Amino acid sequence: MPSIMKTPIIVIVGCTASGKSELAEALAAWPTARGQPTTIMAVDSMQVYRGMDIGTAKPDREVRQRIKHLMIDVADPWETFSAARFVQLAGPMLEEHRRGHQPLILATGTVLYLRALLEGLFAGPASDAAFRTALQTRSTQEGTASLHRELQEVDAAAAEKIHPNDLRRIIRALEVFHATGRPISELQTQWSARPGDDSILWIGIRRSREDLNGRINRRVKAMITAGLVAEVQALAAGDKTLSAEAASAVGYRQILDYLSGGCTLEDATEAIKIKTRHLAKLQRTWLKRFSSIHWLEPGPHQSGADMLPAVLQWLKS
Repeated sequence: MPSIMKTPIIVIVGCTASGKSELAEALAAWPTARGQPTTIMAVDSMQVYRGMDIGTAKPDREVRQRIKHLMIDVADPWETFSAARFVQLAGPMLEEHRRGHQPLILATGTVLYLRALLEGLFAGPASDAAFRTALQTRSTQEGTASLHRELQEVDAAAAEKIHPNDLRRIIRALEVFHATGRPISELQTQWSARPGDDSILWIGIRRSREDLNGRINRRVKAMITAGLVAEVQALAAGDKTLSAEAASAVGYRQILDYLSGGCTLEDATEAIKIKTRHLAKLQRTWLKRFSSIHWLEPGPHQSGADMLPAVLQWLKS
């Protein structure tokens, strides 16, 4: 297997709270021929937002002073951010590292963004503001599940892949069908992990459900203790309204509900745990499609960083 220097792009995948950032930071700090830490690129739809630190498990300032991180704090939370915008900003950085054979670790939190960055974007029809607004109004009145049932009728394949609570993707799929008369599942180019591309090294962290759920519960508790409520309160008190993307982020949406009097903090905390477990389930399904990942399976008492020796041994073999 090629060395880090010969294979400069390393992609780390796994479910949320599995230890990807821990492993990325440990691997980045390992000495290379350049004599300096390797750069990490956060491939995450929420870590792009300034001020959303605790709830997105963003690396702290001390870590970011030691190790350079790309694609963190590149947008304000009232801005709309998309996979296309991510590729626009991150694409040139990725290519610069490719051309210069400079090691770059992609710590993946959002598989859709990784897909867009490495394989390109689905060139669908332009968004229809009026149609989207109508669907959002219906979602408020009838519930997101109603729109998901409608999607099942026109595009069962897409409905099977999209979670019933994923309003943004449901609306986009219905919008594409409305504009083209064809299911989005037929128009999208299917993605594979391109096992023949030896410029990319794939590493995955896979934990048992019991272990992962325990880590999720501990992470959520730590976020609340670290001041997640105050963080969300400060964002909500800003002069500008949070974008739909930022306000719907797991953790932020539930705390916003608590701050508006919709539930107790205990209920909001439990809802965050449940939503995070749902997210992990979706990620687990996505990751089954990858065929070229070297999987690491840490024990329940091992962190992602504890997997560094195994990764280094694999890189040298």
